[in-house]
Amino acid sequence: MVSKIIKRTPTKSIKNRRNLPSHLRRSKKKSPSAKNAASVVVASINKSLYTCHRRLIKLFSKFTRIATPKKTPKKQGYQLLGKVFDESAANGDNLRRSLFDGGNALPPLVSRDKKTIFLDLDETLVHSKPNPPPEKYDFIVRPVIDGHRVEFYVLKRPFVDELLEFLSEKFEVVVFTAGLKEYASLVLDRIDRKGLISHRLYRDSCKEVDGKFVKDLSDMGRDMKRVVIVDDNPNSYLFQPENAIPIRPFTDDLGDGELKKLIEFLNGCVEVEDMRDAVKVYLAAEEEYASVEI
Repeated sequence: MVSKIIKRTPTKSIKNRRNLPSHLRRSKKKSPSAKNAASVVVASINKSLYTCHRRLIKLFSKFTRIATPKKTPKKQGYQLLGKVFDESAANGDNLRRSLFDGGNALPPLVSRDKKTIFLDLDETLVHSKPNPPPEKYDFIVRPVIDGHRVEFYVLKRPFVDELLEFLSEKFEVVVFTAGLKEYASLVLDRIDRKGLISHRLYRDSCKEVDGKFVKDLSDMGRDMKRVVIVDDNPNSYLFQPENAIPIRPFTDDLGDGELKKLIEFLNGCVEVEDMRDAVKVYLAAEEEYASVEI
């Protein structure tokens, strides 16, 4: 009886094992596969982390290239300046002027060897009169001022053409007027057909002091030793009288010789180191000549 039990026990065990579901019957063989699966999962995670790490490095390097200029700051600055100058051409002189070194009203000198001559316009180079027409005039300009078109009859001062021709060869020529740009620009277009004038400055470049328009040469970015202003109005050179050559106001005297005399004086100033010393000599000679004439 005991032997039968012993014989049947394994048989029953085998049968029971065969009747088990397949996943339970293979549980003992599965343990090595489970370890392999775990290692595969870990390897996959590591690979993902490595890939993510590399992508982050690439992304970071891109940001680094964007933030770091390829060119030196100096070259990059000139590029930006060029863009702003393009915009200023459309927006007018005021914006362009603000971009020059130190906020000066004029750009840097093209040639450092040249001195700068500032010339007034009305009663210095020309005389203008609105309607009715005068007996003598060379041309008419019709600016629009405050929404109204106005006619101005303009008479050129004798030797104005010769003066501009001479100055353009040896000096930087700047016309600095207290007149409105709407009017003065039209006049200058007519008397400067050849483009001999280097720069033009109008009323908006003057400083108003007690109701007077003063032309402050210290805002021009020029060495005061190498600057002269020619003007018939003493208020214009109130800040730098030592740089000023006063000139008699011009109206309609076609025998006027002031500009011819100015050409002769400036012709002798090309090699002068300090123009203020030359102006002193010129004014002293003028005073002596005036006293003899009286």
